[in-house]
Amino acid sequence: MRDQELTGGGVLGVNLLASDPPDHTRIRRLVSQAFTRRRVEGLRPRIQAIADDLLEDMARCAEVDLLESFAAPLSLTVTCELLGVPAEDSADFRRWTRETMIPPIDEESKAVLRRGTLAMKDYLARLIDEWRGRTSPRLAPDEQPTLTGALIAAMDEGDQLSDQELQGTLALLLMAGHETTVNLVGNAMAALFRHSDQLRLLRETPDLLPGAIEELLRFASPVEMAMPRYATEDLTLAGADIPAGGVVLACIASANRDAAQVEAGDSLDITRPDAQAMLSFGHGPHFCLGAALARLEARIALESLLRRFPGLRLACPPESLAWRHSAVRGLEKVPIVLG
Repeated sequence: MRDQELTGGGVLGVNLLASDPPDHTRIRRLVSQAFTRRRVEGLRPRIQAIADDLLEDMARCAEVDLLESFAAPLSLTVTCELLGVPAEDSADFRRWTRETMIPPIDEESKAVLRRGTLAMKDYLARLIDEWRGRTSPRLAPDEQPTLTGALIAAMDEGDQLSDQELQGTLALLLMAGHETTVNLVGNAMAALFRHSDQLRLLRETPDLLPGAIEELLRFASPVEMAMPRYATEDLTLAGADIPAGGVVLACIASANRDAAQVEAGDSLDITRPDAQAMLSFGHGPHFCLGAALARLEARIALESLLRRFPGLRLACPPESLAWRHSAVRGLEKVPIVLG
């Protein structure tokens, strides 16, 4: 799994997930100047408008796939507008993102992964060049019109992100941010359909939504496994001896249901008084910078969907829903009847 092209490294390059201090500290400090709470909160009206437009289109149909008709275009439009990617290129980005998430288990999947990786890498290089020429040096990073421009403008004591670091950061936002948000919405609704009592409770008490989002992040997270970590020295972790160079792979899905951390972790309960996403956004220095945006998108998506279609229901038996073969946990489709 050290082949750069076959692990996403060919397009991710130098990025926050795969860096250690001092490089990680430096890159995160610069990226944090661009990805501010102010920028994320400023997206709220636009995210709501996109969601409303998509729901209006859906209302013309009796049955749709929640992922393709709503979750994917919502997240993709938000991400592309945030980065300054033209709308006409969004379909390419959707395809490349899915291709770069395919596990390289055979020659066919390796070829698809390479194709998506190289195409995205080439596009991002051109996008950075374009926005470098359009970025105003007079504006602070969080005042730049796009996140790409903000990342270019980010500076700390004369230090800026290199082209390779810019490319890695943008690729991470596209690959991880977009795909995980799409599947968060899909997994969340699928979980609610499977637990009809919880769906009914949420419909009857919309004020439960903030806590429900946290519980659904814990219970149905699209991220089941953490990034592989390599031991830099011999160590003992939780009683296990790990040699230098050994791989440590943490199972987030298991940790999110750890009986020592959460009571009845295998149960979905949107009324948990201490509901929290647990490790779904990571922990410590590697905590996801896009967590606030993911929460905002998910909240607007579920709130708008349930308000617009109060009779919404699954169009197939829950047990027939099929999981997609991907690096993130997501369903092939979520067919729904709008009611």
